[in-house]
Amino acid sequence: MSLHYWLLVLVGGSCGLYLGIALRARARTTAEFYLADRGVGPIANGMATAAIWMSGACFISLTGLLAINGYDASVYLLGWTGGYVLLALLVAPYMRRFGSYTIPEFIGDRYFSNLARLVAVLCLLLVSVTLLVGQLRGVGIAFSRFLEVDLEVGVGVGVGIALMCSVLGGMKGITYTQIAQYLVFTIAYLTPAIFLSLQLTDSPIPQIGLGGTAGGIPLLEKLDRVVTDLGFGAYTARQGATLNLFLITLSLMIGTAGLPHVIARFFSVRRVAQARSSAGWTLLFIAILFTTAPAIGAMVRLSLVEDIQTGPVGGPEANVALEQLPEWMKPWSRTGLLTWEDLNGDARLEYYNDRNTAFADQAAGYGWRGNELIRLDHEIITLATPEIARLPAWVIALVVAGGLAAVLASAAALLLTLASAISHDLLKGMLWPGVPDQGELLVGRVAMVPAAVLAAYLAFEPPGDSVELVAIACGLAAATLFPALIMGIFDRRANRAGAILGMLSGLLFTLTYIVWLKGWPFVPGTAMAANPPDHGFFVISPEACGALGAVINFAVARLVSRITAAPPEPIQQFVDDLRVPNCARQAPVR
Repeated sequence: MSLHYWLLVLVGGSCGLYLGIALRARARTTAEFYLADRGVGPIANGMATAAIWMSGACFISLTGLLAINGYDASVYLLGWTGGYVLLALLVAPYMRRFGSYTIPEFIGDRYFSNLARLVAVLCLLLVSVTLLVGQLRGVGIAFSRFLEVDLEVGVGVGVGIALMCSVLGGMKGITYTQIAQYLVFTIAYLTPAIFLSLQLTDSPIPQIGLGGTAGGIPLLEKLDRVVTDLGFGAYTARQGATLNLFLITLSLMIGTAGLPHVIARFFSVRRVAQARSSAGWTLLFIAILFTTAPAIGAMVRLSLVEDIQTGPVGGPEANVALEQLPEWMKPWSRTGLLTWEDLNGDARLEYYNDRNTAFADQAAGYGWRGNELIRLDHEIITLATPEIARLPAWVIALVVAGGLAAVLASAAALLLTLASAISHDLLKGMLWPGVPDQGELLVGRVAMVPAAVLAAYLAFEPPGDSVELVAIACGLAAATLFPALIMGIFDRRANRAGAILGMLSGLLFTLTYIVWLKGWPFVPGTAMAANPPDHGFFVISPEACGALGAVINFAVARLVSRITAAPPEPIQQFVDDLRVPNCARQAPVR
């Protein structure tokens, strides 16, 4: 059967399933809309949390990042996984014990300040919109290639489905759609990985295949030889600056531990013990995919190079002839994410590192005039993996359905988080405390529409790829929300002035640094320095600056809290009780 048939069955069928679940599990009260009426079990909550944790950026972009960048890209695995451990140990149980609906509500009540709540809402909106734009870029790429529609149409379809699921179901509905989405994208991610591992290493388990042999040579050793012969650095060797890699890891860790849409999932269980249990289940569900990602990344890189490098380097038949290009390359070239040019006119495709000065003379001796694979966007790698491995059409369609599931899981959660900030924190918490539940519910649903439209519009011309946008969003969360949460939980002396000035100083530093290196968001050509900053401030990239913003936030908040009046005694006592089992009290009323 044709690819179009399988796309209709698997992509159309899965989208119909999500919409059917959302219709059946409609939220009718604010408790169902925001918290799923606190009736989600630990295993179900763990699976739903894993779905939004993985996100479309992880599914679509992470494998490609690992395939192209090798060792250096492992910081994303370390940062995101470590961040989840921080969240599970230091944030989630205490947030559930507090009993709030949202992060801004916790910050407002803990610091006894509506201004602190307002600043938290601002930070949440920046983080969530940036994350949502990153997710929607992924769905646009998938649809533009396989449904052969414009990027704008693909983004519109994706955001429309996410909007329907979140508007109808709220937290109650998206919990069950996220469980279905986790199952779909896990099967979609593992299936080509198993096929590829069998092709290269004879092992059906990708994690074992990564440490196995390919053609009698250890897989990673063979990959290192292949890429170094073409002037690239060894796949398993560090290429970037150690400090920058460390700071990216740290920024991702503390940023992901403060992501509002992930923390919100722990509000949906009934007890603190269930929050801890669901955290453990989530880690297990995440591990299934995160341990597979390095294996499929390495295997795809090897397959990709061998598709193009068809003989010994430098030989007359070393490179693939243009008329014999692999079939998977031609349709992807129509998306603009894969392009090539015959620079030396030999009707062959030379792929090598033309920035390696030590390899330049050797390449010139072969008659090569530059890397002719002009652009290979790493975001196409996951979606193109079944085609690179020459797998059946149903596997290709399954991967597309999996990518869409990952995007929709995160997008729906982010839309719900944005709606909660507007209806619960701004409207009910500050502007109209007496608003009826049904009025709050209506405003929350309506608020999703402009948020979705804005994110979709920004996704047409994003300032970076999906993983880059997610890393920047994590940096913003690290510099603003995470320190306020941690000090609110563990520092009884932290006060409203410290929290407000800490969040604002962390936000100001991080935004300034990002704008300095990347320019104003969605305004090309406005950067004021080179990115990456080869000779800049400690060679720190925009994706890493959130860690420095967090340090500034902590320092300012602690200093200001010590030189200004302490919080009221009931607040300090409440902070102590928050960390003591079975002694939590209601937050003091302003």
